[in-house]
This record gives sequence, structure tokens and C-alpha cells, in this order.
Amino acid sequence: MKQITHTNLIDPSAEHSSVNQTAHDSALAADSFAGHAKGKTGFYRIIKATDYSIDGFKAAYKLEAAFRQVVWLNLVLLAAVIVMPFALGIKMMLVVVSFLSLIVELLNTGLEACVDHTSTARHPLAKIAKDVGSAAQFLALSLLMVLWVMALSVLFY
Repeated sequence: MKQITHTNLIDPSAEHSSVNQTAHDSALAADSFAGHAKGKTGFYRIIKATDYSIDGFKAAYKLEAAFRQVVWLNLVLLAAVIVMPFALGIKMMLVVVSFLSLIVELLNTGLEACVDHTSTARHPLAKIAKDVGSAAQFLALSLLMVLWVMALSVLFY
């Protein structure tokens, strides 16, 4: 049985020693620049990943107004969860959906940064990518609103 590789998926007649395959293999090699940039394995890698995550939070907060808005909205909502007399299950659900809206906004911010890095020119595919990210965030915030309305209705009705 023939092994399926990146090269023979694109061109089944291509040999494994092609320039594209060699470049692809060297990019994935353990001694490549990417391998060195990621760091070591184990605990040191966890520390570096945490540093990268903190850098991502800082960049999103500094550069993206929508992320700042979602952060402050969710801080207010999380404070409300603490003081409101909801059942534990409802509190957990509201906290999860708050984190979900933050996660979706981070992904949307990353997607927009990738699209803008590729080109700042108007392109139909760039518009689709950005609109889909925005739609995902709209759904996450809609879910947040629906669950808060449901939680509050339990308290008042």
C-alpha cells in the first residue's frame, strides 16, 4: 500500500524527493527554526506557552476594541453572578458562556489579524472570513444574552 503524503495528494506522480516535499519536511523537522522557537518540552514548554498566551491577551486588549468591550461586559456579568442568588448550576452555566464569548472573540481577533496580515486590500474571501468570525461572536453573545434572560426569569417568575 502506497503511503499518502502531502506531495502525492497534490500530484500523485510526484516523487518524494521533490523540492516541495523537501521544504515541507525540513519545516517540520525537530531542528528547524520553528522547532527552536517553540522551545523545549516539559515544564519549560508550559512556561513558554503561558508567556505566549499572556502576549495574546495583551495584544488583543491593546489592539481590538471589541475584545476590550467583551472583557468588561463579562467582568460585570461575572460580578453579577457572584452576588445574584442563582442556583449553583445556573451560576456555572453563566460562567461557562461568559468564557465562551471571550474565547470566540479571541479567535475572531486572531482570524482578523491573519486576514489583515495576508492583505489589507478588499477581497471577497477576506470579507467572508471576517464576516464568519463576526457571526460566530454574534452567536456567542446571543447565547450569553438568552441564558442571562433565562436565569433572571427563574429569579423573578
